[in-house]
Amino acid sequence: MHELSLSRRPYYMNGVQMDFLLLLQESARIHGHLCPGQVLGVRMSLLGLGEIGISDPIGKDKRNIMVFVEIDRCATDAVRTVTGCSLGHRTMKFMDYGKMAVSFLNLSTGYSVRIVAREEPRRTARDYFPEIEDKFAAQREAYKIMPDEELFDVREVTINVKPEDMPGRPLSRVQCEACGEHVQDARQVYRQGKTLCKSCADTGYYEPARRPYFSPALMRFPRHDLGHGHQVDLTAP
Repeated sequence: MHELSLSRRPYYMNGVQMDFLLLLQESARIHGHLCPGQVLGVRMSLLGLGEIGISDPIGKDKRNIMVFVEIDRCATDAVRTVTGCSLGHRTMKFMDYGKMAVSFLNLSTGYSVRIVAREEPRRTARDYFPEIEDKFAAQREAYKIMPDEELFDVREVTINVKPEDMPGRPLSRVQCEACGEHVQDARQVYRQGKTLCKSCADTGYYEPARRPYFSPALMRFPRHDLGHGHQVDLTAP
C-alpha cells in the first residue's frame, strides 16, 4: 500500500483548507481529465507556494503572488487552479521556453524560486507501480507519491518585474502609426521615429485574409494594408 509522502503545509482556497487530493480533483475538473502533467502541476504549485511563504493564494495572499510558467501544457492549468494566478489578472506570465518549469514570486517580499520537473521520474515511475502496464498511468500514480526532491529541482532566483507588467490599470496606451490599432502596457516598438505595434514592426503571427472587409482602421488609414505579418515600409511618406 503506497502512502502519500507530501508535506502537509496548510493550504486554503477561498478560506477553506484543502489537501492535495482535493486540489488534484479540482484541477482535473477544470482541465477536463487527470494526467501526469496535472499531478506535476499541482505538486510543484504546492511546493512553490510553500517555498515563498504563500498559504492562501486565492484568498488573503492573492495580491502577493505572481507565477511564470514556461510551457503551455497540462501542468499550466494545474498551476492556475492551485495558485489562482491567470493571464487576465496579469499574475501569470507565459514564458514560451518549452520547459516543464514554473517560477513563483512573492510580490510582498520579493523572494522567488524556480521549480523544474526532473526527467528521471518519467523512467522510474514504473518502479513504484510495476503492475501498471500503461506508462502514462504509472507516471500519473507515481507522481502522486514521489518525494519532492525526487520530482523537482528547486532554485532561488531573482525576478525583476517591470512596472508595465504588474497587475492593475494600463500605464500607457498608444496608437500604431501603421495599422491604427492601439497598444497597451508599453508593448509598442519604435522604428525610425515611428511608433508601431509588434505585428507591423516585425513578422506577425498571422496573415490578413485577401478579401474585402469593413474596418474603421481601413477607413482611417486607407493607404496601409494593415501590414500585419509584413514589414512596414518606413520610407513611405
